[in-house]
Amino acid sequence: MTDAPTIDAATLPLRVAAETTPTSLWNDSADPEELSRSIGFGAVGATCNPVIALAAIRNDLETWGPRIAQLAEAHPTAGESELGWMVVEELSIEAARLLEPEFRRSGGRNGRLSIQTDPRLHRDADALVEQAVHFSGLAENIIVKIPATATGIRAIEEATFRGVSINATVSFTVPQALAVAEAIERGLDRREAAGLPDHEFGSVVTIMGGRLDDWLKAWVERNRVLIDPGYLEWAGVAALKRAYELFVERGYRSRVLSAAFRNHMQWSELLGGDLVVSPPFAWQQLINDNAIPVEHRIDRPVDPRIIEVLLEKVPEFRRAYEPDGMTLDEFADFGATRRTLRQFLEADAALDALVRDILVPAP
Repeated sequence: MTDAPTIDAATLPLRVAAETTPTSLWNDSADPEELSRSIGFGAVGATCNPVIALAAIRNDLETWGPRIAQLAEAHPTAGESELGWMVVEELSIEAARLLEPEFRRSGGRNGRLSIQTDPRLHRDADALVEQAVHFSGLAENIIVKIPATATGIRAIEEATFRGVSINATVSFTVPQALAVAEAIERGLDRREAAGLPDHEFGSVVTIMGGRLDDWLKAWVERNRVLIDPGYLEWAGVAALKRAYELFVERGYRSRVLSAAFRNHMQWSELLGGDLVVSPPFAWQQLINDNAIPVEHRIDRPVDPRIIEVLLEKVPEFRRAYEPDGMTLDEFADFGATRRTLRQFLEADAALDALVRDILVPAP
């Protein structure tokens, strides 16, 4: 029997891309074990959200179960939600430490750990800002996620002014990305006008390409629209490429971030751009295991025929792809926004239930 071939980590696609292109790899989880392995692939940052945080806690209940009990004892009047968020903060701080070397090396452009504001605050800009400022103080390299809705965008401008590094979330479309980038610019300009210190914020603007694809697939099924199903795999990629082109053209001081992976093109088609790709660790393993080629593809347009058909047959794609496809007030009602926000709220409720089971075990 022959031994299995040894894989040289330096030849893995993710490592090659990290070392030969300006495209930055971040890990789509704050789970410390996954993040450590992702750093080995070349990851220089990490993102998180309520669904991901809940999974990380559930996957290591041997650690977090006793810790929740300790926190409950130390804070006898704290409710289950407050205790759950204490755990999310601790998880984030632990992951942020792993990224500190890259934060120092890059001058703050990378090496950042995203923590998301409580989705239950999505209607209150002032509350989002206050929580963002609090999270920003947990570690020097924290970056805070705020939803790309009209309320969230108001909060993004104010939080930027107050010195918070931003990562937009609940964001799926070109018009949302542009609105977030403009809000960050306004916040930075206000800081300059007020004489506040300038530094590298490392802010990023997420487009959850796979969740856009998910919504368009649901929309065509609901509306009985027949279309080549392969075309719908390109929708998120097309939005990401369009947004990137406009960010470069307009000189924004933030970067596009590709998240919510559903296919490897949400990595491979963006290579060569000065942006961030943030696949879940399982997708990173798939990309490496399948030796997906590392090619400069950010400037290669999506097949015009695919764009033409999507624009013609799927009005929701037009809203997502065209820079003026939606107004600010329409962001919250976009299908992908409502679906994702509900999932984040459900994850919050599930974390509450997990803490409740520890505090008040079933008889």
